[in-house]
Amino acid sequence: MIRCEELVKIYKTADLEVVALQGLDMQVEDGELMAIIGNSGSGKSTLLNMLGGLDKPSAGKLFVDGKDLLAFGEKELVKYKRETVGFVWQNNARNLIPYLTALENVELPVLLKGRRRRARAIELLEAVGLGHRLKNKLSELSGGEQQRVAIAIALANEPKLLLADEPTGSLDTKTSDQVLDLFRNLNQSLGITVVIVTHDPLLARKVDRVVQIRDGKTSAEMIRRESYADELARLDAEHLLTEQQSHIEYAVLDKAGRLQIPAGYLDAEGFKDSNKVRVEMEEGRIILYPQQMTP
Repeated sequence: MIRCEELVKIYKTADLEVVALQGLDMQVEDGELMAIIGNSGSGKSTLLNMLGGLDKPSAGKLFVDGKDLLAFGEKELVKYKRETVGFVWQNNARNLIPYLTALENVELPVLLKGRRRRARAIELLEAVGLGHRLKNKLSELSGGEQQRVAIAIALANEPKLLLADEPTGSLDTKTSDQVLDLFRNLNQSLGITVVIVTHDPLLARKVDRVVQIRDGKTSAEMIRRESYADELARLDAEHLLTEQQSHIEYAVLDKAGRLQIPAGYLDAEGFKDSNKVRVEMEEGRIILYPQQMTP
């Protein structure tokens, strides 16, 4: 569904240049449920804006659903945003019109397709568990319910790719879990590809794969050890698993042979405040030693 190759994004303001992405590589399979995590300024929101057709890379390649986004003109970009991708923002002011009801908010994008708007809007709100709140204004809905309306709007034009930018950032833990469970249910029932951007590493337990971005590049990946359903079945007996127990972590090796070591590993004694490591090949393994330590 998504292929990014050596993506670079440079923002220029007056005499200042900010490099948001520095040769990022990433692939997302069709129908995948995954998250992109990283600290503030890592480049994750810049990447999401590019996937949504809201921004263009300064260099590199970007394909979504087989389409070359860098080759798009304005007309093709509008068609892409209308038909291929749906967007859910953290700030509901960007998702919703406050003086309309939940039903009216969802009806608006359906108009663009010329479909039976009322029936389609009701169907979508029922799919996100809000069939009983159709005529409520936004002020009468909780934060979690407003986010569900936003998800229904994003699904209105039957996109192949659903992008969510910090969708649980303003929600409490319980409501966040409900919204994330909804993303998983929609992913499984509709087969839609879901990419969630967040700074919260605990999201990893809810998705199948996590890509970590650091300094504008992919630095690590975490892939689920077992299906989420199997994990939940075991949790009843074994209590909560940590993120590391539920997923296997991989460092990402780029095409130039550069390897970003996950930050937590470099906190170990001997690696702190060092810019070099010893590299040895041992029984088919690549071993890293602190600079001053002999193997």
